[in-house]
Amino acid sequence: MSVELSKWDLAATFRGSADMAHFLDTVLEEAAASGDYSLLPETVGALARARGMTEIARETGLSRESLYKALSEDGNPSFATVMKVLQALSIELHAKARDEAKHESRTGPEAA
Repeated sequence: MSVELSKWDLAATFRGSADMAHFLDTVLEEAAASGDYSLLPETVGALARARGMTEIARETGLSRESLYKALSEDGNPSFATVMKVLQALSIELHAKARDEAKHESRTGPEAA
């Protein structure tokens, strides 16, 4: 008996920008908790492949080859590249305070 396996591609699992944004948010939360952001370029690369790297290249003005390289497992894309790709994917990044009560106590009137 033999079993035939095919390579699983994360990019094939996304149904749209909302799925992509949710997955990216989860990766960012895990990275923040562990302090390891090494999966971020590869994650953004999977999102770009899901949409179509040719389309992303056209929308960002970057070459497909440079996107594949920057958004690979060993890639080290600039923040500008990541933001251009996310914009092309219709994904926005937002910042929030980790601990609102702690933040307010340092910046509120009683901190003065």
